[in-house]
Amino acid sequence: MTLLDSPTKDEAFATARKAMIDSQLRTSGVTDPVVVGRMREVKREEFVPESAKGVAYMDRAVPLGDGKYLAAPIVQGMLLQEAKPGLDESAIVVDGGSGYLAELLRPLVASLKVMSVEEALAPARGGKKVDLIIVDGAIEQLPDSLAKRLADDGRIVTGMVHDGVTSIARGRKSSKQVVFMPLGEVGIPRLSAFDKPKGWSF
Repeated sequence: MTLLDSPTKDEAFATARKAMIDSQLRTSGVTDPVVVGRMREVKREEFVPESAKGVAYMDRAVPLGDGKYLAAPIVQGMLLQEAKPGLDESAIVVDGGSGYLAELLRPLVASLKVMSVEEALAPARGGKKVDLIIVDGAIEQLPDSLAKRLADDGRIVTGMVHDGVTSIARGRKSSKQVVFMPLGEVGIPRLSAFDKPKGWSF
């Protein structure tokens, strides 16, 4: 029986959220009470197509179509826990296509801007810089257009791709440069628009 077959869907989804927290988040080190609380409150099944609601809480990415994904729960949990958002901070979420991470973060910061991948790659045109950027996906490189939106000493948490392996990484901006520290390998949907240009080969 799947969640969609259950006679009490709301109860089934609530049970699935609890199992997600107990068997996926806590066992992987995501224990921050604020993060866990948000992931208990926000219903993942509302961020996937009807046909995928029954697998919304499984420990893998859910395809949304057009190359977009809802990442596995552990990915958003790790991103939020490493970000350590502050209620007085401004933030940007580069959305991987689901809107779920932005909804998790929204009440944890003073202001939030949600950007598509295309918007994140477009040239920055002034405006107030933000304290925090979270990218809901794995990137090979951070484009200048996004780095310029980050305030000095601001931080960015994202997935990173290196030699085909994805991991969570945390970066901080100093002297107009962002230096990243990898924090642990985990399967993260790749945002291919952020790939490095391929060089010539013979």
